[in-house]
Parts: sequence; C-alpha cells; structure tokens
Amino acid sequence: MGVPALFRWLSQKYPKIISPVIEELPEEVDGTKIPIDARKPNPNGEEFDNLYLDMNGIVHPCSHPEDRPPPSNEEEMMLAVFEYTERVVNMVRPRKLLMIAVDGVAPRAKMNQQRSRRFRSAQEAKAKDEAKEEFYHMLRASGKEPEDEEAANKKTWDSNAITPGTPFMDILAASLRYWVAYKLSTDPAWEKLKVIISDATVPGEGEHKIMQFVRSQRISPHHDPNTRHVIYGLDADLIMLGLATHEPHFRVLREDVFASDTKPGHCRICNQPGHMAANCMGVAKKKAGDFDEKEDAVPLKPFIWLHVSVLREYLAIEMSVPGQPFRFDLERALDDWVFMCFFVGNDFLPHLPSLDIREQGIDTLIAIWRDNIPRMGGYVTCDGHVDLKRAQMILEGLAKQEDAIFKRRKESEDRREAGAKRRKQQQVDREAQSNDYFNGGGAIETPERQVVKKRKGDQGPGDAFPVFAPGDAQTSRDPRFMTHDLLVNRSSIENTNVANKSAAAVLKEKLMAGRKSSENASVETPKEPQKDSVNELTSGSITSETPPSALRKRKADLLDSDTDAGTPGRNTPVTSNAKPQVDDDGPPPDDIRLWEPGYADRYYQQKFKVAPDDIEFRHQVARDYVQGLAWVLLYYFQGCPSWSWFYPWHYAPFAADFVDLEKEKISFDKGTPFKPYEQLMGVMPAASNHTIPPVFHPLMTSEDSPIVEFYPEDFDIDMNGKKMAWQGVALLPFIDASRLLEAMKEKYPLLTPAEHARNEPGKDALLFSSKHPLNEEVMLNFYSKSAGAPTYKLNPRISDGLAGKISKNDDYIPQSVLQFPLANGGMPDLEEDGSISVHYTFPSSTHIHKSMLLAGVQFAMPVLDFGDVQETRSRAQRGGRSYGGVP
Repeated sequence: MGVPALFRWLSQKYPKIISPVIEELPEEVDGTKIPIDARKPNPNGEEFDNLYLDMNGIVHPCSHPEDRPPPSNEEEMMLAVFEYTERVVNMVRPRKLLMIAVDGVAPRAKMNQQRSRRFRSAQEAKAKDEAKEEFYHMLRASGKEPEDEEAANKKTWDSNAITPGTPFMDILAASLRYWVAYKLSTDPAWEKLKVIISDATVPGEGEHKIMQFVRSQRISPHHDPNTRHVIYGLDADLIMLGLATHEPHFRVLREDVFASDTKPGHCRICNQPGHMAANCMGVAKKKAGDFDEKEDAVPLKPFIWLHVSVLREYLAIEMSVPGQPFRFDLERALDDWVFMCFFVGNDFLPHLPSLDIREQGIDTLIAIWRDNIPRMGGYVTCDGHVDLKRAQMILEGLAKQEDAIFKRRKESEDRREAGAKRRKQQQVDREAQSNDYFNGGGAIETPERQVVKKRKGDQGPGDAFPVFAPGDAQTSRDPRFMTHDLLVNRSSIENTNVANKSAAAVLKEKLMAGRKSSENASVETPKEPQKDSVNELTSGSITSETPPSALRKRKADLLDSDTDAGTPGRNTPVTSNAKPQVDDDGPPPDDIRLWEPGYADRYYQQKFKVAPDDIEFRHQVARDYVQGLAWVLLYYFQGCPSWSWFYPWHYAPFAADFVDLEKEKISFDKGTPFKPYEQLMGVMPAASNHTIPPVFHPLMTSEDSPIVEFYPEDFDIDMNGKKMAWQGVALLPFIDASRLLEAMKEKYPLLTPAEHARNEPGKDALLFSSKHPLNEEVMLNFYSKSAGAPTYKLNPRISDGLAGKISKNDDYIPQSVLQFPLANGGMPDLEEDGSISVHYTFPSSTHIHKSMLLAGVQFAMPVLDFGDVQETRSRAQRGGRSYGGVP
C-alpha cells in the first residue's frame, strides 16, 4: 500500500509484532554446497501449512538490484529469482501448499499509480544512460579506455518490462513453471507439496489473487480454521490484508530493510572491496576463481516475521472502548482499523492533507473513532461495506482539528528549519575559524588547535598541504578523476546541490573571505554563486575545498527530511527534468499557506484550477473520494468491485468538504479487466514502447495519433510540500479508456500470432509431484482409457484440504522431457518430468466473505504480558491528540 513509513510506524508502536527469522543456511564441504533438507523440522520452532509469494517483490530486486551489479541478461535474472525463491521456501518450509502469484492486469484504479511510476522510471533510466555515455566519453577523452567495453555500451535495463503482456513476463511465466516442475521432480521435500502458479496472464494484483484464494478456501467445509499462513512480500498492505482474512494464524515474511546491506569497506553500488561509492567506476566484478568461490559472497540480508496474531492482541486492547453501548466485536473493530488506515494513503487514493503517518495520522483517527463510538452506536464497517453516516462522524471530528493540525505542522517545520539553519551556521563558523587558523589568520588558540599546531610544528600554511601546478589539481571536474557516482547518479547529486545551495554559498563566501583577508585584499560577495563552485562544494566527491564535516552534515539533513511530513503547496509544480527553484535563504515560498485563514480557497484554486467560491465542486471531489474509500474497502474484503472505476483527481479534499454522506448511494459496475496490451498502452511512456508490439508504437509517438497527448515526454511534478522528488505528484493526463480502446482496435489485426497469444488471459496452474496422492486421481480422470469429463471437483480428503476444480492442461504431456526455457542452459534438463500440471479454478460462492472467526479456532498463548496490556491501554486513551489539540 502506498503509505511510506507505515511498516516502521507499526513496528515502533507495536514492538512485539516483529521477531527475527531463524534461517538454516546451506553448508559447504570441500567446495561443494550441501543443500538444505527442508523435510527437517522448521528451526523457528513452528510448522507452517501454506506459503504465499507476492512474486513481484522478488522479481524486482532480482532483476535490478540496488546493492550489487545488475544481472547481465534475462537468464541471470531468472536464476536469481530461482535462488531467492528457494531461500524463502526453505525458511518457511510449507507442508501443504505454495502459491506463486505474479501481478496480472490491475484494476483501472491502480493504473494511475502504475502510470506515474513507469513514466518516472523511464526518465530515470534515460538520465542514467546519458550520464553513463558522457562518463565514458570523458574517460576516453582523457586517454583511457573502459575496462569492460560491453558494460560501457550496455543500456540500463528497463524495469518497466515487469508489466503484464511484455515478452519478459512471458519468459518469467515459463521459467517459473520449469523451476517448480524441476523442484517437484528432484527435491524430496516437495513430494507432498501442491503449488499454484498464477502468472501475469491471470488478471489481478498478486497479493489480491492470494487473498481471493484464502477467502475461497474459507467457504469450504473441509477448511482447517487453524491453518498456519505465511505471506512474503515487501508492501505494507500485506499486513492489512492479513488482518482482513480473519485467519488468526497469519504471518508476514519480509527482508529486514533496515539491516546493513553492505560489508565494511565495500562499495554500496557494486558491493566490491577496494573503493567506496563516490569512486565507483561501474566496472563489472571479476570472478575470483571459476565460480567466484574464492571471494566471500554478498552478505545475505536477514529476514523478519511480522506476527498478525500479535497485532490482533494489541488492537484488541486499543480498539476496546470502556462503556461502549454495544457488544465489543474484535473482528469488526479490526475492519474499522484497516478502513482508517486508508485515509493516510494507499495505492488508489491520495492521503487527506491533514493526515500523515509521520504525524501520527492513524492515531488521530483512532482517537476520533474512540470518542465517537458512543454516538455512532456501532462499527463503521461491516463485511467490506462502509456505513456512511458513521464515517461522516469520523470526518467531522477530523474537520474540527484540521486548522490546529496545519498550524502545528507549520510550527514543527519552522522549528526544524530554524534548527537546520542554526546547525549550518555553526558549521560555517567552525570551518571559517579553522580556515583562518591554517592560513595564519590568528584564530583563537583553543586546546584542540594547540594540539593540532603542536603536531604540525612550525609549518606554515603553504607547507601543510600538497602543492599542485596550475591545471594539475585533482578536482572533480578533471576527466581523469570522474567517477561513476558523479555522472550516473548526477541527478540525485544535483538535487542535493540545490537543496544545500544556501549553505554552500555561505560556506564558499566564508572560505574565500578567509583566504583573501590574509592577503589584505577586499572581497565583493557575489550575488549568485557560480554553478561550478557550488558543485565542487556539494558534489559526491571530496575535494580540497570540501570539508568532510560538511558531507556528514548533508547526510544528516537528508535523514531529517525523511521525517518531514511537509505542507501541501510548498512547492509550485516543476517539470520532471528540471530542479525546483529554491531561495538562497531557505525553502521556496508556500502560496497556499495551510496555517493561515483562507487556505481552502487557495488550495482548490491552485491544485484544481477552480474558483474559490465553487463550493459544490469541493463537495463533488469529496463524494468521489468517498466512493474511492468504499471501492478500496470492498477490494480488500470481497475482491475487486469494479475493474473500470478510478479516482479522477490528483489531490484529496479536506475533511471539512465531506458533507451529507448518508445521502450518498454508492454502487459499482463490475465490468471487465483490460487486456494486457491495453494496460501497457495505459501505463507505459513512449520511451518504453520496446515492451509493446511495434504496431502500437505510432499511437504513442506520431503527431497524427488520436491519443498522442497521453504520452508526454515532459510533465510537471508538483512537490506538494515534500522534499524528495519521488514524493511529488506527477501531473500526467488521465487515460480516457474509450478513446484508448478505439485507437487500438484498428491495430489488433496487424499482430503476429505470438503477439496475439501474449494478449490473451490465462489460467491458474496447479502442479504437484507424481508421488503425491493426487497423481492417481488425475491420471485416472484425464489420461486413462476411461477418462471422464475435462473438469472435475477436487476431493479435499485426497488433496489435503485443497478445494476447487481442476481441468486438463492440453500443453502438458506426462513423463515428457523437462527443458529449461532459455537458450543458454543455465539449469539442467530432465529426461523425465516428475511433476503433474493441471489448470486450477478457485471454489466459487454466492455468499460474501464474513468478518468473523471460523468455528474450531484454537489460539496460542498470548504474547503480550500484563505490562504490555497496561501500556497499550494507557497509550490508547491519550494517543492521537497532540496534533489536533483534542483533550
């Protein structure tokens, strides 16, 4: 879910929900790696039944990692995916079922966010390629040749290829089917395991296909209510989805993203020893030995468990209101908690301006909810449906606090900025005094300076530093000393330069003044610091004019910015390839000024381009937002209510704009999902058209195209009060689905048969070993002389509790040769495929998913002790009131 810092907030507020994963690693004997025997008991002291993999959380870091050189081709990407997936499976050791879910075509509501991400990603890749090309051009100009000519000419891999309908996703699907079949054929620990593969041809986001499966199994009379579930993924919404299943034995598995990811003395870009990131030349790692066995492997990141069952314990205390006029129902209260989390942001709606996770926005809503429980007379949600009259009460409570929240935010920002300026000035003063001393300027003789002077003896300023002939100084502008970090990551460096422009200008002036004063020469302060001078002071490389303490200070400023919620409207929109204009004396002016009266008029006038007196427009935006809240709630608890609905604005309304919600009648048209190529055309920029069949390219680039305006090369990014570029709002035009489909209709007849195949919806696959009890039943029904119907219902007694229907897979031939789908043979072929593959369909029901525990649930011993209970209860009574000023 699109809530930055949510996971950190949860783990800090509810510390006992997190525990480390105990992982058994393969042993190496005489240079041979001994694989793990996953049949042994789980070293974590508990066995698990089902493991669900939100596969995009594996594919992305394996195909374009941030902590090591990227794979050189798609085969290496697939091998990395296999290795990572096996590691996760060996951690969990599921005893019944493994589900691998890849993102398919998403609902229209998600495509707006996907579009924004992909347009930005394409621009970042283009900037890196241009910087890389310039870097190698300057390297050659200095008389040197690249150590790796292939690496020098290689373009940055476009991660936008990880989208349904692309050739890459076709390769991924085939590779996953091969790897699962290989494991079922060769690994004894997989003999009793059933594996469901839902690849990108099956519509739906990966995590929501998993939730659909869990809900479908709960309606089966053979479902075990004490099934132990584990879901792997990096998105924070997996926690919400785990709660929404109302399965009490649920865990989320993820990497500990806050653990150190590089070894001491290693470059954080390529993870190689011998240099640091600022001096990285971008050269591929040379193997130490035939298989790099002589070099220590990249350290594995540790994993952690998030225990949804323990989070339930915390929320049972926090959501219990003394003296409430109706019976406490934990399952309904959990649904309300999930609903309130949607207000601080998600993948489908922008967060309300007055709510931010770093300002305890969820706590604010919980406090309002607790205060209004007696008035509401019941819970806000029921089985995925929202009671709008009760939701109105929550929003009214927030509206009363909005002014105070904005003023408090402004006060916090002012204090933070004043502190930053004070620290900068102190740093400037220290550097200026140090410069005076080393240039013989008669600085104050502190004990620290006396120690330095004693060490240096009677050396004069000219003897204390090395002297270079004119033009020979080793500056960051010299092509001989240009580094990969300076050019490939120049965009981020320049953003930092701009953010620190004021400090750099002051520091430059102080340094220059100190030097000139020793020569008794007057100095005229420049009105505008030269770009080269600023860059030399603030670039990633350390020059003779850049004090290390300044670099440390810049890092501290960036860390401070991570905790800054920002004020919407602080930055005016800027083009995506331009830098925000900043004042030398501080941040840019805020034209909306949320802390001053009249902010709502200014907000709608600037963000929505409507007249300040158009109050009905504000109410319409609020109605659209409420419809979005209802859509998201249904999506989480019942499945996609509409494939075509989306929120049609870039910004959210104020809480005060929600009026008469009880009069609203909300309904959705289910519709049908886009086809893969239609989604590609809806989310891809023209720079990524290589992922789309060529027949569609003119629609994105030709001036005569009826939809060419959907694909701007440059677009505005409204920083909206944030400091990091990725936090800004990309002001891209919304896709008109009817125009898009009409334009594409004429191109479909021109597709090749292979391209047509990639555009067709697929089916979930069920695979299992030929040694599994299901094998005999499948062979009898599908491959014997007395074969029956092509589809039949699974017997849960034979399938070990799995409910649903299976049908014959015409592409599968029993006991045939199993071949690795990629040409270079990175994995072995098997003469006989020991796995079985059929199509699988989830069980269907006309009943809605109920927010309730199933009969027969057995709870483990509580994790929270008496002290935890008392602390949580006390925090619930006083929490969420600091920003809004409510007693």
